[in-house]
Amino acid sequence: MIRTILFFNLFFIFTIEVCCQSMEDKKEMSDKKSPTEWKEEISPEQYRIAFEKGTEAAFTGIYNNHKDTGTYNCSVCDNPLFTSNSKFESGCGWPAFFKPVSPESVNEHVDVSHGMSRTEITCNNCNAHLGHVFSDGPQPSGLRYCINSVSLEFQKED
Repeated sequence: MIRTILFFNLFFIFTIEVCCQSMEDKKEMSDKKSPTEWKEEISPEQYRIAFEKGTEAAFTGIYNNHKDTGTYNCSVCDNPLFTSNSKFESGCGWPAFFKPVSPESVNEHVDVSHGMSRTEITCNNCNAHLGHVFSDGPQPSGLRYCINSVSLEFQKED
């Protein structure tokens, strides 16, 4: 009898927890904008790169040779992505960083487009395409986050 009561109490608690988590997930999803909603607020070039997974031409981006001290945020939603302390000259033609502000700042996805397998990087907040990460970067991470300048908005440190 006690086992049955204990089982049902645990089942009830688990059910409530799952239900509440599901409600929180739905609220969080409803707070985020869809690509269509973003299209009304950002430039056509930002939209092409962020939500159609485009790429700007190499060596043309405003942040490729940028040297100021500060934080590089997502140009779509202003989520902090990288700091100037992690930026380095890779010669790839796009701004390169060896680590994000935090592991939670970006998401990684397998990208098999264009006949190759790469790791795509997107903003963890708005899911905008940022660029790709490669395993040929400097220490301490050994990674090279190759990011479109159009995907970035620089916030200079005071």
